[in-house]
Amino acid sequence: MGDMNFKATLLYVEDDESLRYVTQDNLSLANYQVIACADGQAALEAFQSKTVDLCIIDVMLPKVDGFAVAKKIRQLDNQIPILFLSAKSLKEDRIAGLKLGADDYMTKPFSIEELVLKVDVFLRRSKSSQPSQISSNGLSTLGKYHFNQVQQQLIYHDQTRDLTQRESALLGFLHSRVNEVVKREDILGAIWGDDDYFAGRSLDVFISRLRKYLQHDPAILVENIHGVGFRLVVAD
Repeated sequence: MGDMNFKATLLYVEDDESLRYVTQDNLSLANYQVIACADGQAALEAFQSKTVDLCIIDVMLPKVDGFAVAKKIRQLDNQIPILFLSAKSLKEDRIAGLKLGADDYMTKPFSIEELVLKVDVFLRRSKSSQPSQISSNGLSTLGKYHFNQVQQQLIYHDQTRDLTQRESALLGFLHSRVNEVVKREDILGAIWGDDDYFAGRSLDVFISRLRKYLQHDPAILVENIHGVGFRLVVAD
């Protein structure tokens, strides 16, 4: 984190100059240090030279588009929260962004207050966690895996997978209610903060990710309880 007077350092990429200035000013007023860039190439250079806590990326960018920027950032850091901004309202584009590893998506025009709130929530979650059955070294057992929600890691034998903040929060939420049916609206309220159509589609993408990550242990299933929610099943 940059200056101790700031809550966090944000990388903000937006090619529209007037929108960039207004948004940067408002984020600064909310006590965030903002590294603002006008194109994807500058953003990638800034990310590799600065310590950043969260990325806000416009999708339509010159030189390197936002999806490509996010993909590269994910290769460098699998845990940092990424929030996409886009004038496109097509749900397919939003889902595509999530599949690249983004944590959330806002469609322009967006409310500055909502953006600041989302940033606050993401960074607050990254500093706090409530893992179940946590041991002194931060690990909890999940079938043949070890899960460390504090470090956002899923460990299988000698293989360690770094999880994104939202992946870790979702797995932790299901794990704390292992073998119980968890309602979709409860998951969405706790982790996404709302339960609109897009948040629901986003949840499905994240469930698919977790199934892929947990596939090495056939005793672990993430069941879809149709019309109700999900159940993380760990057979004895």
